[in-house]
Amino acid sequence: MPASAEPLVFEPCPFEGAECAELSVPLEERDTDGEIMISVSRVRATGTPEEYRGALLVNPGGPGGSGLEYSVSKGKKLPEQVRRSYDIIGFDPRGVGRSAPLDCGDLGGLFNHPAPEPVPADRAQERAHLDRLADMAEDCLRHNPDSAAMNTMNTARDMDRIREALGEPKLNFLGVSYGSYLGAAYAAEFPERVGRMVLDSVVSPDRWHDFDVHQANAMLRQRDVLFDWIAAHPELDLGTTREQVRDAYTRARASLAEAPARGNFGAAEFDNLVYKTLSRTERWRPFAEALGAYANSGNGGGLEPALPETDSESRNYEAALRTVKCNDSTRPSHAEVIGDIRQLRETDPRPILTGLEATTCAFWDRPRETTRLGSSEMPPVLLTQAEHDPTTPYDGAKRMQAELPGSRMITAQDSYSHGLFASQRIACVDEAAGAYLVDGRLPDQDLHCPGPGLPE
Repeated sequence: MPASAEPLVFEPCPFEGAECAELSVPLEERDTDGEIMISVSRVRATGTPEEYRGALLVNPGGPGGSGLEYSVSKGKKLPEQVRRSYDIIGFDPRGVGRSAPLDCGDLGGLFNHPAPEPVPADRAQERAHLDRLADMAEDCLRHNPDSAAMNTMNTARDMDRIREALGEPKLNFLGVSYGSYLGAAYAAEFPERVGRMVLDSVVSPDRWHDFDVHQANAMLRQRDVLFDWIAAHPELDLGTTREQVRDAYTRARASLAEAPARGNFGAAEFDNLVYKTLSRTERWRPFAEALGAYANSGNGGGLEPALPETDSESRNYEAALRTVKCNDSTRPSHAEVIGDIRQLRETDPRPILTGLEATTCAFWDRPRETTRLGSSEMPPVLLTQAEHDPTTPYDGAKRMQAELPGSRMITAQDSYSHGLFASQRIACVDEAAGAYLVDGRLPDQDLHCPGPGLPE
């Protein structure tokens, strides 16, 4: 077994508001596999010694999301009593940020813009699509000889070593999006060490490829809601019915495919922007205004820059996102990948395939260890979920709840955005989740809170 974790020695961070430390962890469970360094941050509790509850580890999601500065950014948004009660602990998961970061080189041309048409429509395009996925996998595996160790179960073990290094008897944890999956994996590995755990915007317990396809279908439903919302706002000048708005959207996308805005913003970049837009309703009006400017006057200035970007943080995120997904669960076959894309095209001829990152796993090495989630021996924890979140759909969150015995869920009804607790500022949600973290009081049953509805 790995040696005990040494106590953390904190020093000033390279950013404001926190102190930082590094923790040596085994690359794999076996000491003989070598070690990597995990970067950890801390924002001290602001309350009295009597209020102090220990450390609260936080994770922003991903896979691939850097969490080192999240102790500061999320800490500022948490209910005051939570900030008074806990040291907020951030960390960069293995393979991310300052913790042995992954880089997949060209990643099959992912950073070249404009990218090829992302939705294959015939057999030749399907073959080309599979070739790009194979190139992605080859680039990642060639550039990262230790990539097989970058998976969720090993990250859960790193979290336990952080707990140990902090001197905490149990792990208190707030995990958002992928962080919910990470928390469920920790509960599977260390059920007796689970403390107070809030899992927000909850990932389903399915293998990653199935989750991605389910999300892609939810995105199509959300896009129809967006079209209806745009149609109800005639000042946006994109039509007054769903069909008229869809037509304007389709024509704009086709025009971008033919002549990319600024020379680098084509159909793939447009789909990436739509994918991001659909996850948070505060992005809807800026997107609609930019779409209207382009559709009506050819002005593409409001459309975001081509994505993914080529800066080191973005490259690392895209590399870790695919590496962790492919190391976590069984691979889809080539036929499954194409069959699921065809199903999405049957649902809508212009699906959004941006979130189908696990399709490249069809060309990945077999995972050494698939992720386990939840345990019959764990205590009940708290889940928070928006009813119409398209990024982590509600029905998948309910399936994850079933893997976490006795756990409760707080649902924000009539909420359409991803990220709920200490994010959408719904008092009913934040007060109940905050009370659980501070006092350990779970709701007697699942709660339903009124959500914000659609934007004005």
